[in-house]
Amino acid sequence: MGAQWKAKHKQDAAAAKGRIFTKLAKEIMVAARNGADPDMNSKLRVAMEAAKKASMPRDTLERAIKKGAGLLDGPVNYEAVTYEGFAPYQVPVIVECLTDNKNRSAQSIRVLFRKGQLGTSGSVSWDFKYLGAIEASPTSPDADPELAAIEAGAQDFEAADEGETLFLTEPTDLDAVSKALPEHGFTVTSAKLVYRPNNPVSSLTDEQRAEVEAFLDAIDADDDVQNVYVGLAG
Repeated sequence: MGAQWKAKHKQDAAAAKGRIFTKLAKEIMVAARNGADPDMNSKLRVAMEAAKKASMPRDTLERAIKKGAGLLDGPVNYEAVTYEGFAPYQVPVIVECLTDNKNRSAQSIRVLFRKGQLGTSGSVSWDFKYLGAIEASPTSPDADPELAAIEAGAQDFEAADEGETLFLTEPTDLDAVSKALPEHGFTVTSAKLVYRPNNPVSSLTDEQRAEVEAFLDAIDADDDVQNVYVGLAG
């Protein structure tokens, strides 16, 4: 979600997988601050499921849990920082970072936004919906996503990749719906708060779109950047 511009581009597989593992490891470390036992820590459990889905090596996953829980090399101090602004051609962008150095992140983001326009807090987020997004796979062929959505308390649902269903929730209901879905025939593989554009830009030429996608790829490749959400029609 939010990274739809990537779909048409084949990236170097090793580099792309490395970046994915780095982002997932950060999510695991942050979640593990509240305990290293996934049975007692729902955020850690979901982060681990996402890592397993991406085929993260077991030793990498376990090291991230230990590091986040303060059992290895001391505590990890990642902070969440959000930036808002515009890509070229006034395409709205929200960038979420997890960083151990806010000054470094701020400097990097300023440089990355030189071809666009960095805004202030609230400058584009007003034109996005902030909601919970849960990816889940059916545990049996007769699992009914509509019934599961109603019973678990989701606001809506839609088809996702690889036969999964995307359940959409109010931000405050994300955890409760995640916990309820397994009772209604679905295994949760990802649960996070996301931004969805209300009015995605669709009037770009192929050349302009390529320029916007290059801008977004450069931001997504930064080590501190965790998620990029963009108001660009698919």
